[in-house]
Amino acid sequence: MKPYDVQVRGAGLVGPALALSLASIGLRVALVADDAGPARGPDVRAFALNAASIALLRGLKVWDALPAHATTAVHEMRVEGDAPGAALEFSSWQQRVGELAWIVDAAVLERELAAAVRFSPHVTVVTATQAEAATARLTAICEGKSSATRDAHRVPLDRRPYGQRAVAARLVSSLPHGGTARQWFGSPDVLALLPFDAPQPLASYALVWSVPAARADALLALDPTAFNAALMQATAGAAGDLQLTGERVAWPLTRAQAVTWCGPGWVLLGDAAHVVHPLAGQGLNLGLADVVALTTVMAAREPWRELGDEKLLRRYARERLLPTRAMVEITDGLMQLFAHPAPLARELRNRGLTLVNRLTPIKRWLTAQALDS
Repeated sequence: MKPYDVQVRGAGLVGPALALSLASIGLRVALVADDAGPARGPDVRAFALNAASIALLRGLKVWDALPAHATTAVHEMRVEGDAPGAALEFSSWQQRVGELAWIVDAAVLERELAAAVRFSPHVTVVTATQAEAATARLTAICEGKSSATRDAHRVPLDRRPYGQRAVAARLVSSLPHGGTARQWFGSPDVLALLPFDAPQPLASYALVWSVPAARADALLALDPTAFNAALMQATAGAAGDLQLTGERVAWPLTRAQAVTWCGPGWVLLGDAAHVVHPLAGQGLNLGLADVVALTTVMAAREPWRELGDEKLLRRYARERLLPTRAMVEITDGLMQLFAHPAPLARELRNRGLTLVNRLTPIKRWLTAQALDS
C-alpha cells in the first residue's frame, strides 16, 4: 500500500476537521476511527464556537450543512457573581459584532463532519486495527485528553485535576432565552446555560454545571423534580422555570498541557495537547485553531521538506503554544479565584466583575480575544 501523507488519529471533532483541512491542500489522509465498541450514552454536549472556528467549518463545507435547530446565535451574555449586583454583561451590539458566539449541538456537528469525510476523495477512513498498515509520513494525534498514542510517545503532561465534575443536560424553560448565554459563579460551583433551539425552539438550554465531585454525585442521584428545584435555587429563577428534558451525564474536570507538542513524525492537536476548564467555553475553539495553524504550516512548507520534519512541526508548536498556555492559565486563574472561600477573595472577585462591567474598552478587548482564539 502506498504510504499516506498524514495519518490522523482521533475521529471526534478535531480529527475529522483536521483530515478535511489537510485534504483541502492536496494531502492524502488516513483518518483512524475507533473500532466498534460499546454504544455510548446520550450526547448532550454543546459547544460555543467563535468566528474563527465557524470560518474553518464553513470553508470545509460543514457549517452550512448543519440543520437550523443545531445552531443558536448568542447575542448577549450575562455572568453573575456570588454577591448581589455583581455581574458582567456583554452584548453583540455593544461589541460591534454580529454575534458573540454560536452554540452548536456536538452530536450533530460530529455527524456532519463524518458525512463530509465520506465524500472527500483525499480522506480514507480506516479502523484502529487497520491503522498499522496505513503508514504515513506524519501522525497527527487528536485522540483527546486520554490519548493512548500520545502516551506511547511518552509525552510529559502538566496535569492538575480540579476535583470537580461537569454535569451536563438539556433543559427547557418557561421563558424564551432571547439568544442570551448565562453563567453563575457560586464558589465553587460554576453553572452555565447555553441558549439552544431544541427540543423547544427559542426556549431551550444546554446545561454545564461544574461542581465538586461529591456534589456532582448528589446531583446525578436526584430525581428530575428535585434536580429542577436545585437548578431553580442556583439560578434564582432568572432564566425562567427550568425543566430537564432527558438524561444527565458527567465527566471529571482537569487542566492539562503537554510539555512537548511534536517530535519526528508526530504532532499533537486538541485535547491531546491541552485541556482547559469549560468555564470559558474555549476548548473546541482551541482545538480548531490548532487545525488552522497546522494546515497553514503544511501548506507553506518548503517543497523539499518532509511532512514529519520536526523543524517544520515546531513552527506549528511555536504558533500555538502561547495562546493555548494563556487560555489554560486564564481559565485556571478564574477557577481558583471563584472557588476560593475566603471573604477577601469573594469581595475582590465580585468587585472585579462590577468594575469590568463599567469599562467598555476592556469588555471589547475581552470579547475580541474570545472571538479570535
